[in-house]
Amino acid sequence: MELKGHYSRRSFLKVSGLLAGFMAIPSTVKAFYQDVKQYLIPKKNVSRLTLSINKKSHTLYVDTRTTLLDLFREQLNLTGSKKGCDHGQCGACTIHINGERALSCLTLAAMAQEKEITTIEGLANGDELHPMQKAFIECDGFQCGYCTPGQIMSAVACVNEGRTGSVEEIKEYMSGNLCRCGAYNGIVQSIQKVAANETI
Repeated sequence: MELKGHYSRRSFLKVSGLLAGFMAIPSTVKAFYQDVKQYLIPKKNVSRLTLSINKKSHTLYVDTRTTLLDLFREQLNLTGSKKGCDHGQCGACTIHINGERALSCLTLAAMAQEKEITTIEGLANGDELHPMQKAFIECDGFQCGYCTPGQIMSAVACVNEGRTGSVEEIKEYMSGNLCRCGAYNGIVQSIQKVAANETI
């Protein structure tokens, strides 16, 4: 006599067949994945790097394709430099390399060995804010704050380069840094304040 419902011999055979089919899938999928991984996905090439960041030496094992921005944020927990566009168009990731401004999203970490790297975290002297950081606060040079680290790093470079002769010159040399909130007047005033009163 055949049992009814879920306990029938026919149901048992159907379920057993399905389970046997599912058990065969993983090995096939795994073999396919290994083939794809071997031939299509590029293998990581890891290098040992020693970088000087904010006057501290860091020895790291890094994929040779890693940018400084990703290294800061993912391996060193230095999240001040922001990933805005990741294409070098917004300036939110601006840092200094040997005192000159650079876009960390376009700079490979492997290219920065034996160079002095400064991020926004290394600009202040302990608890004492950098004059440009103070000026941004006093002149309301930021709103949402997302672009501010990159703006400040470029502003410091702008003053150090002596590009503060006029509002037009400041705007020209700050044009690589975009502010989505439109706080440009405060940014220009901050730069003028520091250029007039401070040696940085």
